[in-house]
Amino acid sequence: MRAVERFEPATYAVWWIKASIQEYILCSWSLVKMGSTATQRKLFFNLRKAKSKISALQEGDMRPDQVKVIAKRLGVTEQDVFDMNRRLGGDASLNAAIREDGDPGEWQDWLVDESPDQETTLAASEEFDNRRKTLSDALTVLNERERRIFEARRLAEEQITLAELAEEFGVSRERVRRIEVSAFEKVQKVVVKHSVAAMESLAALPVH
Repeated sequence: MRAVERFEPATYAVWWIKASIQEYILCSWSLVKMGSTATQRKLFFNLRKAKSKISALQEGDMRPDQVKVIAKRLGVTEQDVFDMNRRLGGDASLNAAIREDGDPGEWQDWLVDESPDQETTLAASEEFDNRRKTLSDALTVLNERERRIFEARRLAEEQITLAELAEEFGVSRERVRRIEVSAFEKVQKVVVKHSVAAMESLAALPVH
């Protein structure tokens, strides 16, 4: 209540109006979010003045010694100064010409898309589907117990122990291990046979 009694509406309103103006300037300065932490606000509104005081008026990145001086004066990190200086350089269009001598090249021409292209994605998807089908076909040569052990030991995300499977089937752990090895060899033969058949099919295709 005492705080309310000493409250001055005019002073409080001026503070909020100033904060709102700063917020608007900060948000509308760039298409890229500038940030809203206390450090970023301090740098946004004071960096140009600080650069002017030490005659750091060149375009682009400042020298390390200049960054160090400004960081010390403003009480922020050198990385914060470096990042904000780059942001204050303004937005640039990717369609802008790289050179001004008539060269048609644009900055976007130098952007590299590191994601796989459609052909690579399709090939990987087809390869995955083929492997899954091959494995599915190979599992059909196993009986119910062999398949259960093979899937639990070779395909499950959380591998089941030999002891657990031995208890499940009422046999020794050594017996489970032998069934696992035998099942793997059967599946491997089918997979190899399928791969050989696929290679032969490709070799038989006409060459254009």
